[in-house]
Amino acid sequence: MAKPTTRPDVPEQELLREPAEVKYRRELEALRQNEKDQPPAAWLLSPRAVLTYIVGAKKPLKATFDGKAVEIPITRKFFGDDSIVERAIVTLASERALLLVGDPGTGKSWLSEHLAAAISGTSLLTIQGTAGTTEEQIKYSWNVARIIAEGPKPENMIQSPCMIAMRAGKIFRFEEITRCVGDVQDALVSICSDKTIAVPELPDANMVFARPGFNIIATANARDQGVNELSAALKRRFNYIHIPVVGDQKTEVEIVRTRSAELLERYKIPGRIEEPVLKLLATVFREMREGTTSDGISVAKPTTTLSTAEAIGVALDAAIHSRYFGTGDVGPADIARNLIGSIVKEDLGDLKVLKEYMNLVAKKRAASDASWKTFYDAAVVALDA
Repeated sequence: MAKPTTRPDVPEQELLREPAEVKYRRELEALRQNEKDQPPAAWLLSPRAVLTYIVGAKKPLKATFDGKAVEIPITRKFFGDDSIVERAIVTLASERALLLVGDPGTGKSWLSEHLAAAISGTSLLTIQGTAGTTEEQIKYSWNVARIIAEGPKPENMIQSPCMIAMRAGKIFRFEEITRCVGDVQDALVSICSDKTIAVPELPDANMVFARPGFNIIATANARDQGVNELSAALKRRFNYIHIPVVGDQKTEVEIVRTRSAELLERYKIPGRIEEPVLKLLATVFREMREGTTSDGISVAKPTTTLSTAEAIGVALDAAIHSRYFGTGDVGPADIARNLIGSIVKEDLGDLKVLKEYMNLVAKKRAASDASWKTFYDAAVVALDA
C-alpha cells in the first residue's frame, strides 16, 4: 500500500489527531487499486477518484490488503454541493492556485486537507497565516550557525513547506492567507506565476523550480476580508471558490452526527448522540443563524457565526460532560448547558439574544414537547447561573 511521503514523527496509535492521509489510508489505497483513469502528472489519484474520495461512494470498493480481498466503504468527507469539489479539483489540475473562501466553520480547511491527501499523499506541507508570518516562512531561511561557519550553501538552507512541495511536486496548503500582511502575501506572486523561488544567496544554484503536480490551496475567512486583502496581482493568480454555510437541516444533522461520532471515538467516549437530540441542536443553530424560526417567528441574530463546526463542538462538549458528570446518555439538558459558550463569545449582548430565543421559541415549544421542555429548563438554569 502506498505510504504518505510526509509522516508524523510519533507512532500513529499515539496521535491525538491523525492526518487525513493516515486516517483514511485504506480508502485511498482502495481507490488507487480500482483506478480506471490516468491521473495527472504526480497525482496519486485521478480527478474522478479524488472526487469519489471526498464525496463518498454508494458501494464499497474491493481491494487487497496483506493478501486478503476486502471491501472498503468510501465515506463522505465534505457535505455540500459536489460541484464545489469538482471545481476545486479542476483548478488544482491546472496551473492556477485555489482559494477557498467562506465563513468560519464551513469546512474550508477540512476540504483543503482532504484534497491535498488524495492528490499528493500528504496534507502536512502547510503553514498557518498570522500577523507574524514572514516571507522566510513561505520561501526559505538559513541555519545561522552554519552560515557563519561555512557561508551560504544549499545544505545550510532551511526549506519552507512551500519549497518542499515545489521540489516534490506536491500540494502546498496556506491557511488563513488574509491574516498575513500584504508584503508577505505577495511573496506568492512569483511562485504562482513562474513556479519558482529565487535564492540570490546561491549564485550557482539561485533558482528552485517547481515539479509537475505542485500547486497551492489557500483558505480565507470571509469575516477577515478587508483585514489584509489580497493584491490585484495575487487575486488574478487564484481561482476563488466560496464555501457556503450548510443550506438545509438534514445535511447539517448528518454533518454533526458524522463528525461528532468521529470525535467521540477519538476521545474514547462510549455511546452516541441520539437523533432527536441532534435535530434539536441543529434546529437551534439554524433558527438563530437565520433569524427566523420554522414557525415564522423573527428572532434576533447573535454576532457569533453559528457554524456547523460550532454545533459539532457543542455536541462533543455535551457528550464529554454527560460521560463524566452525568448519566452518559446525551440529552437536551446537556446541549443546553454547553450551548452558551458557543453563542456568547466576544459580545455579551449575545446573552440577551439567547435569552430572547429561549423565551420566545423554546418556552413555547416546551409546553407540548418533552425534549424542548428539558432543554428549556436546563437553559434557564444555565443562563441564570
